[in-house]
Amino acid sequence: MQHLSPKEAHAFLQQNPSAIFIDCRSEMEFLFVGHPTGAIMIPWNDGPDWDINPHFVGHVKKAASVDRPLLLICRSGNRSLDAGAALEKAGFTKVYNVLHGFEGELNEQHRRNSQSGWRYEGLPWEQC
Repeated sequence: MQHLSPKEAHAFLQQNPSAIFIDCRSEMEFLFVGHPTGAIMIPWNDGPDWDINPHFVGHVKKAASVDRPLLLICRSGNRSLDAGAALEKAGFTKVYNVLHGFEGELNEQHRRNSQSGWRYEGLPWEQC
């Protein structure tokens, strides 16, 4: 798995129009916090129990072939690591993780969006 900063990920998507951009956060995060423009939602885990989605790999297989580039993003870049590892284990060969995720790391006040991440970098996003 390769790792890209948010700005590198945005440039990668511009240069690779066949890439699939997957937001693997929960449905509530995707809908209410917002998501990168063009990302599709396939949760790695979701409420109410926050179990790992047993259909994650199958849903990704429906969205993309194993040799298409897959760019994964989550809140801070941690869930996407686990999701990416599962995809590589399933045979996907071009998996990329967005470092710092959509909202970035926590600051000293335990808040996100203040020092890193897709939104912090001013990259295109939307909210439903």
